[in-house]
Amino acid sequence: MDLSTLAPAPGSKRAKRRVGRGTGSGSGKTSGRGHKGQKARSGGTKAAGFEGGQKPLHLRLPKRGFNNPFRTEYQVVNLSTLEENFNADAEVTPESLWQAGIIKQSDGRVKVLAKGDLTKPLIVRAHAFSKAASEKIATAGGKAEVI
Repeated sequence: MDLSTLAPAPGSKRAKRRVGRGTGSGSGKTSGRGHKGQKARSGGTKAAGFEGGQKPLHLRLPKRGFNNPFRTEYQVVNLSTLEENFNADAEVTPESLWQAGIIKQSDGRVKVLAKGDLTKPLIVRAHAFSKAASEKIATAGGKAEVI
């Protein structure tokens, strides 16, 4: 086997339908669009959520509460997760958490919470700590540093 012999499985590829190529093709003249009307025209599609001119559902529903555009969203990490994924005296930063697959964004803000126990001393650098988490890190012999 080499690259020149590779081919798709039989029947897995199908030729694109070529419309508007004469009456003998089976899809000539109106090209399978029928006669006239919105769907026969180019660009003749309705927007997602369009309800025939009726006020769409997403505009009929009331707005609720207050949406703060300046809120800070944290990616949460528990002490139990740090216990499982890091060795003693390790330096825990948002970059190391991202590389370990614990948080989704390398540039996001990280908050450490106190769920679980910490038995090893760790140097943890994060944007925020719960009070109990920073106490548990200190009792384990580590340091909690706010970035």
